[in-house]
Order: sequence, then C-alpha cells, then structure tokens
Amino acid sequence: MSRLPNFLIIGAMKSATTTLYDQLLQQPGIFMPELKEPNFFSDDPQYRRGADWYENLFEAAKPSDLVGEASTHYTKLPTYPQTVARMRKALDHPRLIYVMRHPVDRMVSQYVHQWSEHEIRCDIDEAVTRYPELAAYSLYAAQLQPYIDTYGKDAILPVFFDRLKDFPQEELERVCRFIGYKGPVQWKTDLGPDNVSSQRVRRFPLYSLLVESPVATALRRTLVPKELRTRIRQFFSMTKRPVLSEKTERNLEKVFDADLAVLGSWLGAKLTCENFCAVTSSTSLEWK
Repeated sequence: MSRLPNFLIIGAMKSATTTLYDQLLQQPGIFMPELKEPNFFSDDPQYRRGADWYENLFEAAKPSDLVGEASTHYTKLPTYPQTVARMRKALDHPRLIYVMRHPVDRMVSQYVHQWSEHEIRCDIDEAVTRYPELAAYSLYAAQLQPYIDTYGKDAILPVFFDRLKDFPQEELERVCRFIGYKGPVQWKTDLGPDNVSSQRVRRFPLYSLLVESPVATALRRTLVPKELRTRIRQFFSMTKRPVLSEKTERNLEKVFDADLAVLGSWLGAKLTCENFCAVTSSTSLEWK
C-alpha cells in the first residue's frame, strides 16, 4: 500500500529543523525517511522523479505509523514558486510545521552555510545585496501566506527556535499532539547538536576524498603534525560569526519588522526584531 506524509516540516532553513527531525525519528510510531530533505514539491529535478519515487521514500512505514518528511526548500520563495501548488495536488490535508528563528540570526546562519558550500564568496554586507534570498527566507509571513491561502491556519503549527531550545520537551509534545501522535513523547538529550554552521569548514575540490575519507583521516593523523593540521583547518574555516554593518542591519530590520507585524497580527502578539526572542520564548504562540 502506497503511503504519503501525514505531516511535513516545511522550514525555515537554519532554524533547528534537523534537530526536530531527529527528535521525531526517536518516537516509536513515527516514520520519516532517512533522506531528511526530499525537496520533492519544490525542486524541479526531484519533482520530475515522479510520484512513485516520492511514495517509495515511505514504503518501509508500518500501517500504524504516522508518516512525515522535512524539507526546508518548501518555504523558500521566490526560489521555488511551484511548491504549494504541487503539494496541493498530492496532499489534501497535511499537517505543516514551520519553525521560525530571529530573522537576522537565521539569515546570518544561512550566509555561513552558503559560504562554507562555496555558493557565496563575498562578505556578508555585499551578500545581502547580491543574494536577496538571504533576507527573503526570513520573511515568515510572506513564506506562510500561500500555505494559509491553500490549507488554512489550522493546518500549520508555528514553532519558534528559542522556545524549542529553552523548553524542548514541552515543544516536542506540542508538535506530536499537532500531528496526531498518541504515544508518550520523550526528548532525547543524547543526540547532540546537528548541522551547526559555525563549525563548518569551507568545501574545496576533492574535499570528500581528502577530508572525509577514513583512510585520509588516518594518514593525516599519522603524517601531519597536529599544529599544522589545526592551522590548515583554521585557514578553511569561518572562525568568527560574521557581523553585519550597522547600516545593513538597520535596513534589514525595517524589512523584517514589516513582515513580523503581519505575523504578529496572526498570532495576537506584537513582534519586532528587537523583541522577537523574548516574546517567542516566553509562551507557545498560536493563531488567533
């Protein structure tokens, strides 16, 4: 019997979606594929693989399992404009989970990620102008609007990074209740942090062969002095989190504050860049 997801984590990128995915995987009776980011409804090459490919991701699920997936590309407008229309054709009543982080912090973390992947090569102030998607993916109301128009607010659970960090057990229980999970919920403290951009090393040609290969690792430790290995790693690493200029940050905050005003009106809370972390960590915000 073919299976399709009951729920999807739709974003936002760099907002602890991998952590949430890992925690949901640990709950008996919840099935998510090993491929954390199928990006089926967003990415044209993935969508061209067809419905059978997508359904096969979930074929190992038990009949009683809740089935889900996590793809942050699903909230990356304007990069992937057909996502919601494609999803609507396949999924009538999905439960959608959207995790939001302080918009500036999320954007900076995305910059670090794309820098490490050689997708961005300039400093962060220049990148804000050259790569408008950095800011666009932090416009949470704009990203949510097509989903609200298509599925309604009741189909979407707003989750906030700081609340998830400060009250992980409570927020995981909330997510599980939202997707219809009936079993006991337990946040696993031994999984450790995942997908931390500040620890990334910039990729280069033959990176996988020279760095990630177990043989190469053994040879480096045997033949290359530790001090030299450390210096080489520092050369390819972003050792300090980048800082926006005051002017760039002010301009971004104006854009983000306008979007947060809309989001806040939906949640019955006044949200700005200045108060975002304090408000979103103090209580679990729900649609009004």
